[in-house]
Amino acid sequence: MSVTTEAVLETLRTIKGPDFEGDIVSLGLVSDIFIANSKVFFSVTVPADRAQALEPLRAAAERAVKAMPGVEGAVVALTAEKKGGGMEAAAPPPPPRPAAPPRPAPAQAAPAGKQRGKAGVPGVEAIIAVASGKGGVGKSTTAVNLALGLAANGLKVGILDADIYGPSMPRLLGISGRPQTVDGKILKPMENYGVKVMSMGFLVDEETPMIWRGPMVMSALTQMLREVEWGALDVLVVDMPPGTGDAQLTMAQAVPLAGAVIVSTPQDLALIDARKGLNMFHKVDVPLLGIVENMSYFLAPDTGKRYDIFGHGGARREAERLGVPFLGEVPLTMDVRESSDAGTPVVVSDPQGAQATVYRDIAGKVWEQVKAASAASAAAAPAIVFE
Repeated sequence: MSVTTEAVLETLRTIKGPDFEGDIVSLGLVSDIFIANSKVFFSVTVPADRAQALEPLRAAAERAVKAMPGVEGAVVALTAEKKGGGMEAAAPPPPPRPAAPPRPAPAQAAPAGKQRGKAGVPGVEAIIAVASGKGGVGKSTTAVNLALGLAANGLKVGILDADIYGPSMPRLLGISGRPQTVDGKILKPMENYGVKVMSMGFLVDEETPMIWRGPMVMSALTQMLREVEWGALDVLVVDMPPGTGDAQLTMAQAVPLAGAVIVSTPQDLALIDARKGLNMFHKVDVPLLGIVENMSYFLAPDTGKRYDIFGHGGARREAERLGVPFLGEVPLTMDVRESSDAGTPVVVSDPQGAQATVYRDIAGKVWEQVKAASAASAAAAPAIVFE
């Protein structure tokens, strides 16, 4: 029995809205509903300052949909209404928040030495994580241009946007719309510039903030990895969210990563956070493919004069100190920013330019590291001889 949007909405009309006024459908709190493989995805809009108090409302909506005939699963998120929508003014003050339970240490969630034996993604030869210890260092721009650089070097490439809270691949690659399904079971990735892409940004509106707890993030990432028709890929580049949280641990636990690329700017503050990312991947036994120094220096568009706004060379020195490969310096230029905002990354908008050359060179170094690690792993495998 197939599940329809109309049937889901009818079920959700039984769920009372905040303060038991009306139902969540009539109040306009339910987002667009996405159905794939008998699984239902949608969000419920609530005032941001009441998100925790209204968690029972989300849970009730999820239970109601899961109980529907033909539904095999449901993922329901709370999203915060944009300011000015009117709900904030009507909302009473939130109750005191209970103390959060202590979070387990990353090493406990994903102990070292567990890379081998993990199930890979069918058809995908290698998976590379692009990460940073903090936001604002140009990680997503680096990830997309790295992926396009790998493709320009002749590889079949996909990109997984693992930043659930701030997906940016739809804008960076100029892709809009919703993904289709294969026989209603798995999602087809979107595609542009010869690269396959999957992102939570294709499933929710660009301005919709996500209020998801750790288990929901882990579930969404696992589905975008394993319930997408990636086809035959040489490499899947994963744009990780900043930091060292649930998404990073999920990726390290779920699949055998070929390695991680760390993105940092030159200044000490960014490098402190980059070290956290390096240490996290080391603890979960993921090879470190190297460090990229992004925004390494600024080139004035009118004079071509160079300015070391954030300092210079910090990431190179850190890579040398830690014995990690240094992959390259990416300058801060107007065309990189403008092309990214326009959905035409510099590797495709100006393939012969200096910045595109830098990214292709980084892509070449990364792929050499992946091939070397793969060859070393194959050489270390025991040989079985039949006599």
